[in-house]
Amino acid sequence: MSETTMAEAPSSTKLKRGITTLLLFFFIVGDTLGAGIYTLVGTMAGDVGGAIWLPLILALVLALLTAGTYAELITKYPHAGGAARFAERAFKTPYVTFLIGFLMLSSGITTSAALANAFAGDYFQALLPDISPIPVTLVFIALLIVVNLRGVRESLIANVGATLIEMTGLIIIIAVAAIVIGGGGGEPERLTTFAEGVPPLTGAFAATITAFFSFLGFEAAANMAEEVKNPSRSYPRALFGAIITAAVVYLLIAIGAAIVVPTEQLATSEGPLLEVIQASGLAFPSWLFAIIALVAIGNGALLFMVMASRATYGLAEAKLLPRAFGAVLSKRRTPWVAILVVGIVTMAMSFIGDVGTLADTTVLLLVLVFISANVSVLVLKKDQVAHKHFTAPRIVSVLALIASVALLTQQSLQTWLIAGGYIVVGTILFLIARAARRREYARGTAEPTRAIPLE
Repeated sequence: MSETTMAEAPSSTKLKRGITTLLLFFFIVGDTLGAGIYTLVGTMAGDVGGAIWLPLILALVLALLTAGTYAELITKYPHAGGAARFAERAFKTPYVTFLIGFLMLSSGITTSAALANAFAGDYFQALLPDISPIPVTLVFIALLIVVNLRGVRESLIANVGATLIEMTGLIIIIAVAAIVIGGGGGEPERLTTFAEGVPPLTGAFAATITAFFSFLGFEAAANMAEEVKNPSRSYPRALFGAIITAAVVYLLIAIGAAIVVPTEQLATSEGPLLEVIQASGLAFPSWLFAIIALVAIGNGALLFMVMASRATYGLAEAKLLPRAFGAVLSKRRTPWVAILVVGIVTMAMSFIGDVGTLADTTVLLLVLVFISANVSVLVLKKDQVAHKHFTAPRIVSVLALIASVALLTQQSLQTWLIAGGYIVVGTILFLIARAARRREYARGTAEPTRAIPLE
């Protein structure tokens, strides 16, 4: 992988280029080290037994391949806003642009629903065991809607503190597992023991789908490119460094959990990291870690709901969704219709499947987005720009495409049906918006369509 030897990127931008490589690195690390690892270790253990490290390594390879594609696209087009922007440039077809954007917002809804279910699971039950999970899930989502309605500033302020707490929780688990293992506790042989009744290869691929969920934060950094001081140099370094850092943390946690906690116990738990604390025998209070985990899960759900509501609003502003989704509160200046609709759909999705199923659905939706990005980078290889940019060899994007398709073949029928439902609903909304635009043009009252800008 290399950088093209052309003139530097033009510095003209409405935004201040104040983000250094180090700041960008921490942004991506914070975005990638999300709540997924707090909830999905148990799901992976159910598929692959104690060899949780294997699907994490496979997911890391796929993440690095896809990151190579994003590094080229984002540094080549440093004002880019994500995969929908790349699809617009590569394919110049409004429906394709819409579909990629809609898959992104659908993934945000599904992730929020998965995390809402996780919030009401074993971590919450460790604090208040007599409360039914269903009302907890619904009240939790309702609170997220309220925070989202108040404004993005409040949401991001909450995110800063929650991210620090979230990372502290991961460090605690690594330290606790290290103390137990260092003292001769646990059973290291579990690391090479696969789940009973599941062929190792089948289990590894199934768990890789779940593991990939934990690496999905890096796509959001595409929106930061315009504010990075030297994106051609900084973005690839920060991106690859952050993914590898997250992988090291994940592997340490997975190895520690597998050694300290019996596989069967992990596989049946909705709060697998809490099991590490309890199995360690150390004097660390379980209730305190449960609170840390709930903060991490709540933070992740909030960020994804914010992303989904803003993506919905953006598609409405681009006239790719009905105009109603673009309504904004006069005082708070928040897209209230988009926020309410996203919140209601998130509530509905929380009844569709468990944490593992919804996480797998998120992966399916985003793998489709990544396939679009990998095809886009190949289509745009001949597109010349007058500044330096990162260049990934074609084979990287081709391998990422092959790996993505292979991942799709491992998805269950239920996840395909959920994804298909999203696409059907989105297509109907797109057709309604297009019909409304045609009526406006016929009356001569249509405003110019705000397509995703290319410059």
